[in-house]
Amino acid sequence: MKIICTGSVAYDYLMKFPGYFKDHILPDQLENISLSFLVDQMVKQRGGVAPNIAYTLALLGARPMLFATVGEDFLDYRQWLESKGIDTRFARVIPGKFTASFFVNTDLANSQIASFYTGAMADAGAMSIDEVKNENPDLVVISPNDPGAMLKYVNECRRLGIRYLYDPSQQLARLGGQELCEGVEGAYSLFVNEYEFGLLKKHTCLTDKEIENQVEILVVTLGKKGAEIYADGKKYSIPVVPETHIADPTGVGDAFRGGFLSGWRLGLDWQTCGQMGSMAATYCLEQVGTQSHVYTPREFVTRYRKHFDDNGALDILL
Repeated sequence: MKIICTGSVAYDYLMKFPGYFKDHILPDQLENISLSFLVDQMVKQRGGVAPNIAYTLALLGARPMLFATVGEDFLDYRQWLESKGIDTRFARVIPGKFTASFFVNTDLANSQIASFYTGAMADAGAMSIDEVKNENPDLVVISPNDPGAMLKYVNECRRLGIRYLYDPSQQLARLGGQELCEGVEGAYSLFVNEYEFGLLKKHTCLTDKEIENQVEILVVTLGKKGAEIYADGKKYSIPVVPETHIADPTGVGDAFRGGFLSGWRLGLDWQTCGQMGSMAATYCLEQVGTQSHVYTPREFVTRYRKHFDDNGALDILL
């Protein structure tokens, strides 16, 4: 099965200041504030929802396609993704712009000063799902991106008869109630976390049952409580996989989606798909960065079977 991942692509620049911001702020001079902090640590990480999901899919044997707008600084990121088995032919470079970037400086009190540069992501609406229709995609993942682009991709998938997974998450605050209704009504699958599900219902005025009835698969992640899957008129409860340690929660939801979709593309049952998502999420939780977890399909299956009984279903990965 061919899965196309649309959404944000970004670089994260994470800095640490060995002091306290509060010691350098003059409350009576805020209108003239001018500060510069000398940091002693900085890490540059690859991020963005679309490549994060694609990365876990690739680890588990798929060759997903990245469909997104990127900047002139994307070359090393492209090479990295291709080396992991991700098709980047439809990652379009926008001349004169950088890839979306997140800059954050954290002090000893964990206070943060951050900036987000949308960069090439703002041009995502210039792309069209028509560009990949000849690739015969089985599923298009519509994840957080430029809000206009997300609505455009929804309408194009509906027009072309292509199934799509709707994942509004971080853009729930930017999307209007009518836009969210359109996204849900035509979706094959809807993915949200527990808090996002509440916001979605508030903005759309839809009930739990109305949302469940409009999509074939509804997945609500619940953090430490695991996840719930609603499909075929049934509810499936998915437990978390115990972690060896917690390094960084960033990207855990994206890894869950990648693990779940890996089971889906292999035709596995919903319980197994959810448990694969849970296993993939834990791998991500144990590493710093959204694309730092590494495992072979055999290692994944071996660890999975320490917690779940798949009755041999995951032999297909081997």
